Amino acid sequence: MPLYEYRCAECHTTFEKLRPMSQADAPADCVACGSTATARAISRFFAFSKGGNGATRTVSGTCGGCASCGGGSCATCGH
Repeated sequence: MPLYEYRCAECHTTFEKLRPMSQADAPADCVACGSTATARAISRFFAFSKGGNGATRTVSGTCGGCASCGGGSCATCGH
């Protein structure tokens, strides 16, 4: 079951919740104030791979940035 991140519009708390993909965009009760005025947030993560020689490298598209550039370098957003 995927872990999703949500943000509360009332108290601005960010929290995570395990739920089925079919309920990903449904409002989730805020863990801090109980409000249902919540929305799924964009989560960021970092991944790397380790080669046979022990060297590590960032996996493409996981080093930050925005949805349009996928973490690479683009002229649109400057990431």
